[in-house]
Amino acid sequence: MRSSNPVFSRRGFSRDTGYAGFNAPPQAGGPAADPYAGTNPYAQGTNNPYAQGAPQAATQAPPQYTPQTRPMTMDDVVARTAMTLGTVIAGATVGWLFLTEQLGFAIGAGLVAMVLGFVQSFKRKPSPALILSYAALEGLFLGALSGFINDLPKMNGAPMQAVLGTMAVFVTMLVAYKTRIVRVTARFTRFVMIAAMGFVLLSLVNCLFMVFGGGDGLGFRSGGMGILFGLVGVVLGALFLALDFKQVEDGVAYGAPREESWLAAFGLTLTLVWIYMEMLRLISILRD
Repeated sequence: MRSSNPVFSRRGFSRDTGYAGFNAPPQAGGPAADPYAGTNPYAQGTNNPYAQGAPQAATQAPPQYTPQTRPMTMDDVVARTAMTLGTVIAGATVGWLFLTEQLGFAIGAGLVAMVLGFVQSFKRKPSPALILSYAALEGLFLGALSGFINDLPKMNGAPMQAVLGTMAVFVTMLVAYKTRIVRVTARFTRFVMIAAMGFVLLSLVNCLFMVFGGGDGLGFRSGGMGILFGLVGVVLGALFLALDFKQVEDGVAYGAPREESWLAAFGLTLTLVWIYMEMLRLISILRD
């Protein structure tokens, strides 16, 4: 089952990728109890870039992990996610204070951050330096954009509302996932993937109409249609979070390498940035 997050879908956080990692017994209530679960993508094998020596049979004792190869834990994911989001917040503070009136520079930082995000998405191994650089530049862009919007008429306080809204979505989806109100199944994943592709396609078409036709394009940036489109964007972001939680849970239960926690942090950061941007756009439309 693949995540809609392009980062997770590129790496071993997906059960059907065939990526090999470590052989670790599933945790109680984890993937083994999932009727949609497949084979362990981290089972010891010859394609394992982290393996030490020859492959082991499934009946043998689990391998002895070295500091470089021990499996990641939830604490690892939390620590790396906090570090990555902290870098985003630090960058956003700088952007808010110093770049609000220099949107050209901030947009350039955002474009570079997007490139770094694509580079990391296609790298075989996570790069902490690359991920933190992405977080810093993305923070600069978000801070400058948020400060600019905050200074517009009737928009004072909108960025803070978007932050609170993003936090509320995160907590709500975490509780819904942990209590199994939201269950990530193969059908759920397919639905989110199709919806996400449709949303992105409509956004691109709208941008083309705005560039060549002028005005508001297809009307997705204002009025009732803009509100509906913004709500869909926020809901999609929330569904992405559910998929991300599932992939992280599976990675921990199946014994993903410790360094994969950086990838988990990167993927969660991407999703939270998505939700914040959609939330800010929705609040701006409602206030206008």
